[in-house]
Amino acid sequence: MTMGKLIDGTAFAARLRGQVAEKVTDFVASQGRKPGLAVVLVGEDPASSVYVRSKGKMTVAVGMESLEYKRPADISQDELLALIDDLNKNDAVDGILVQLPLPKHLDENAVIAAIDPAKDVDGFHVVNSGRLAVGLPALVPCTPLGCLMLLKDELGDLSGMEAVVIGRSNIVGKPMAALLLAESCTVTIAHSRTRDLASVVHRADIVVAAVGRPEMVKGEWIKPGATVIDVGINRVPGDEEGKSRLVGDVATAECLGHVRAITPVPGGVGPMTIAVLLRNTLVAAHMRAGLPAPEGL
Repeated sequence: MTMGKLIDGTAFAARLRGQVAEKVTDFVASQGRKPGLAVVLVGEDPASSVYVRSKGKMTVAVGMESLEYKRPADISQDELLALIDDLNKNDAVDGILVQLPLPKHLDENAVIAAIDPAKDVDGFHVVNSGRLAVGLPALVPCTPLGCLMLLKDELGDLSGMEAVVIGRSNIVGKPMAALLLAESCTVTIAHSRTRDLASVVHRADIVVAAVGRPEMVKGEWIKPGATVIDVGINRVPGDEEGKSRLVGDVATAECLGHVRAITPVPGGVGPMTIAVLLRNTLVAAHMRAGLPAPEGL
């Protein structure tokens, strides 16, 4: 049996960042300023801190302004909302990203709702969610948009394909389904309560797994020749004692004999998320400046 192809998200993300950098140069030449991305980090969560640092470096690398706002874990809701209000009014800021998860005493929905939809580069605001749902131009969540880019790069026209999205989160599952519908796919949203999940998945030409369960999707579930996008990032015990390793929601090794192509974990969807965030920030800067959306992104 022939082995499926591993989709190189790292290489695609590097190309996308290069394209964004070129368009940023054009924006700076026409507007006399750099697009600005403000990242708000509340508390000292180690994973979030590493992620924010990485975002900052890549923002600067494509020629944008990186603005970081670190606040203590015990910040009040009112103080955090006041900071977002300041960023909404700041003309140097084109994109606002509040790093999630927030400490338990803060209301994430209220914080997201406070962000100006025109600066909501995460695409989580209900205005952007609604615009996506009804097919209007919107800032789209970074991970599902990155998944769609990888799918179109691999498959070209997705029209008429049967797609199964496993997971119904507002961050990945629901927007992923909306994006696939817009590409004229036949879309099923499956989840932990789906009856006979294996047979539902087996129908699909495209499988997007975003359920947060290590290697839940088995090789025999996959229709021969399907393309699989594995959004999961799960830390599990490694082969050596005390060491851990990252796996996705899909049993990749089992699937390789069945699939046309599959994203590995790590190195598949993960790198796309920050690259699309930079793309979204540039799109937001264009919209705010009254310019047409940058072409080719």
